[in-house]
Amino acid sequence: MKDSFGRKIEYLRLSVTDRCNLRCRYCMPADGVDAISHVDVLSYEELLRVCHAATRCGVKKIRVTGGEPLVRRGIVDFIRELAALPNNPEITLTTNGLLLAEMAADLRRAGLSRVNVSLDSLREDRFTYITRRPGLEKVLAGLHEADAAGLTPIKVNMVPLKGVNDDEIGDFARLALEHPWEIRFIEFMPVSGGLDFTPEHMFPAAAILEELGKVAKLVPLLRQGPSGPARMFHYPDSPGRIGVIPAISDHFCGECNRMRLTADGRIRPCLFSTEELDIREALRHEASDDELEELLRTAACAKPKRHHIGEDDFRQGKRRMHGIGG
Repeated sequence: MKDSFGRKIEYLRLSVTDRCNLRCRYCMPADGVDAISHVDVLSYEELLRVCHAATRCGVKKIRVTGGEPLVRRGIVDFIRELAALPNNPEITLTTNGLLLAEMAADLRRAGLSRVNVSLDSLREDRFTYITRRPGLEKVLAGLHEADAAGLTPIKVNMVPLKGVNDDEIGDFARLALEHPWEIRFIEFMPVSGGLDFTPEHMFPAAAILEELGKVAKLVPLLRQGPSGPARMFHYPDSPGRIGVIPAISDHFCGECNRMRLTADGRIRPCLFSTEELDIREALRHEASDDELEELLRTAACAKPKRHHIGEDDFRQGKRRMHGIGG
């Protein structure tokens, strides 16, 4: 499955819920948001039909996202069904980690390959400020339980925000000196407006690299195959690795191999585009497998050449990150 610019689409980000047990300031307003009604959310059976079609179209990796995917009842059994799909796609999951400690072993036994954990502060008071909820110790426990369960290599995603948590970049980087984890620093992406953090809070990749260099000598790693958007580094003799994702200042659109499916059944060819294709209606009108595959190919062809975030013609969409799947 290729888009109009010859990029091979092999990666599906699958949102199973828009609900979340945190209220992060760059994702939701203080009073939360209206959740999608249960009838509008795709059932696990419907999600599986889309994933079957996607693997037939050449998708090799499925990342389960939310909201927070671990809050959806039955998620472990769903992971087990995804892991049993033909063509053996890699099944991964992104989580805020609050429920990970109690679920890590079951997720691994179900066939989950690894996890990405979103974490923006290692300080309890600041964690609570950013997420509007307590729980740092639960997240840290979740990281260790995931490591013990074999959900590796673990990736920790940190979004540095200017004047908020950028002074913790070194603290996060030191995790790679202690653990065989990949610590990734992601430029803030202002996908939607009306939130506490604005584009002015973006801490650029060049400044991230400068902070990382203060910890120890940062050694670039050669890219091997389709390694995703991160520029990879390591510190000499460290068990972990460092990734920097310049999503805004030096976008990776030319290498993008992904599309997204929202929990309410919209295929979103690009994270930053507002264009969506409705696959829920097709599913609920008994579309054939061939028709579902054609919808996926149509969505791939609707993928823009690049995003325009940070440019004069960029317009923020109504969907916030929790409703897109990240």
